Amino acid sequence: MIRTSFRDGWTVGPKLGAFESRTATTAAVPVSIPHDALRDLPRSPESGQGVHAGYIPGGVFEYTKSFEVPAEWAEKSVRIEFEGVYRDATVSINGDFAAHEPNGYAAFVVDADPFLRFGDTNTITVEARVHRDSRWYTGGGIYRPVHLVVADPVHIALDGTTADSRDIDEERAIVEIATRVENATRHTATRRVCWSIAAADGIEVASGNAPITVLPGADAIARLRVPVAAPLLWGPDSPHRYTVRTELLDADGVVADEDVVRFGIRRLQLDTAHGLRINGVTVDLRGSCVHHDNGPLGAVTVADAEDRKVRRLKAAGFNAIRSAHNPASRALLDACDAHGVIVMDELTDVWTKSKTAFDSSVGFDERWQRDVAALVAKDRNHPSVVLYSIGNEILELATPHGATWSRRLAEEFRTLDPSRFVTNGINGIIANLAKMGELMAEAEASDPNTMMADMGERMALLNASTFITETTEESAAVLDVVGFNYADSRYDLDAELFPNRVIVGSETFPDRIASLWSDVRRLPHVIGDFTWTGWDYIGEAGIGRVDYTDVDGYVATGTAGPFPYLLADCGDIDVTGHRLPASHYREIAFGLTRGPAIAVHRPEHHGRPVTKTPWSWDDVLDSWTWGVDAGSPVTVDVYADADEVELLLDGESLGRAAVGSPRPIIARFETVYRPGELVAVAFADGAEVGRAVLRTAGAPALVVRAEAPVFAAGDGLGYVEIVLEDASGVLVPTADRAVTVSVEGGELAGIGSGRARTEESFAGPTVTTHDGRLIAIVRAAAAGEVRVTAEAEGFAPVDVVLAAR
Repeated sequence: MIRTSFRDGWTVGPKLGAFESRTATTAAVPVSIPHDALRDLPRSPESGQGVHAGYIPGGVFEYTKSFEVPAEWAEKSVRIEFEGVYRDATVSINGDFAAHEPNGYAAFVVDADPFLRFGDTNTITVEARVHRDSRWYTGGGIYRPVHLVVADPVHIALDGTTADSRDIDEERAIVEIATRVENATRHTATRRVCWSIAAADGIEVASGNAPITVLPGADAIARLRVPVAAPLLWGPDSPHRYTVRTELLDADGVVADEDVVRFGIRRLQLDTAHGLRINGVTVDLRGSCVHHDNGPLGAVTVADAEDRKVRRLKAAGFNAIRSAHNPASRALLDACDAHGVIVMDELTDVWTKSKTAFDSSVGFDERWQRDVAALVAKDRNHPSVVLYSIGNEILELATPHGATWSRRLAEEFRTLDPSRFVTNGINGIIANLAKMGELMAEAEASDPNTMMADMGERMALLNASTFITETTEESAAVLDVVGFNYADSRYDLDAELFPNRVIVGSETFPDRIASLWSDVRRLPHVIGDFTWTGWDYIGEAGIGRVDYTDVDGYVATGTAGPFPYLLADCGDIDVTGHRLPASHYREIAFGLTRGPAIAVHRPEHHGRPVTKTPWSWDDVLDSWTWGVDAGSPVTVDVYADADEVELLLDGESLGRAAVGSPRPIIARFETVYRPGELVAVAFADGAEVGRAVLRTAGAPALVVRAEAPVFAAGDGLGYVEIVLEDASGVLVPTADRAVTVSVEGGELAGIGSGRARTEESFAGPTVTTHDGRLIAIVRAAAAGEVRVTAEAEGFAPVDVVLAAR
């Protein structure tokens, strides 16, 4: 089946009662899909969703679209496919109930035929509900794409073609293609399925065909095994892909339906001696846990945003993503396929025990097989997907019945797709909360995040305890790869207790990456590390913040950031896509560069008492431009894979410091601030191995620049960086001010900065820069010139022109 975009012509408004009428405040407004119904709602400290959603409220929303249905469609099969509606979606067509999908992350298809009025205008209505159902910001509404599918009654099923390669050598790869054909007629149908495999350059490399007979109201599968000579393999450094085009021919040899699928040829191996191997090469997973929102865009899935995220994560040193804690979007998987990023795709955050008042645990026991099937159908042809995760920090996992669920889910994945490995993000302490009342009382914890923040090193000891070993053993034993959240204390232990156990650090604290990565390199049965987190996100507000505790009236709130915290504030990369100092530290820890990288503690806070969480980084910036008096004390950290570092200011040595304190890879200097050129030189075995430079900025100017000059009209996005920098391009982080953005020839899709604590809206049009920068995102319904203008007090307006094509 061929999907057609169903994105335009929608309206959305709050869902009203049966006897209510819309008013000026409840009027429906036009939107394009995908759309996040929550992003622009007024935030409040009294929001029912609270800190989990960044104090953004929930609600019930109704989307409506009218569309023409030609009379000839009466002889067709008409379906509407939703890639994701958050949450508890109810679909009606012409006022009649057509479908219900409780899972906010599963794709689903509505068979529209019984409800359509052919040769007339039809109306589809989608209701979505969001209310205290998640531990992070989910967004709400039709936040992923929607497709209209119109086909002959005998047609290729949606996601009906799969391509697998398990028999691979240098000479050839055997590609096994399976295509499911559906027959919605009252008569037996005999058709012919034709396949053509092409390389990335479009040249056909293999083909074949087969007849297929499908009984009335049934489906059947046509198969082909075909060799591809001298296959180009998919891998992290060479993500080669092929395309299989499937055509369904009718009795007269006319093409009645077609499908196009991309896939990759790659060989997976896993053991405790070599870890994970792709095409025979061991790959250590340099992983990032990633929530599904896209910062200033809200929770919407847009291909350009997902591709940009993946490109920037890979450029920062990551080669793997964990879709925490829900199935990844198709667009994210497409991007990972294209850029050679490995994916751990995760099913859910809960099974049958709830973590929030109205989460998806309700009904999980009835729909779990549908949820697994939807995830596998989405992932089956994506070579980037190597691991299926059956859950995250599941509460019931350490009980016999929880182990039964572990086995049930793992086996379902293997039944539907035996070609990939199964894992689970196990936190032994979370799995034993019901048995650890004394521990909870001691930690005075109100939620799992707070408990882990308070426990510190004791948590590592508990995770390595005999009690945790025994209670989690069965649930771990059903997995191909045992994922441990915050339990690196088990790595060496399990090599002795369970010598056949392969482990991945499925979630870890960011400031421990140097020792964690050392473990990955040292222990072949530990195949990687997934930090929390590589990219900042909305919700779990303030979980990674740094508090200065000498503020009048300061009250410790654990990991819960008080209003108006909006962002988690714990990403290596902020929500605008800008790399922070933690990212450069991690790149050095990974061994991808020796550095150095300079990170300056904000001198205006020098000497003040601070408190952090385990997800915090230091309050540092890679800048030597500060609004303090010359001679003010300042702490300078230099990250380097070296023995020692020398720091120089305008050519004068400020001394040398050994690397390794206060943490691995850090040399720390206590000095004073003076404007000028700060240089860090790293030495190993007495020889220079690298240097980094920071310069004090001159007078700031307002600058706008497009990341790319062209973007696609319709579904595409244009990203515009807005910065305060001097004539030499040096950023000025001390001159932050409100910037107002206007767009001609398009519209503002979102605007924001990396500031975690803010009351400004991503809808704009006015947002204050953070450390001298922000990002504006634009789109255009039609091709043409798009002009983006930025204005700020004290500066002349500046603009940049992009082309929408």
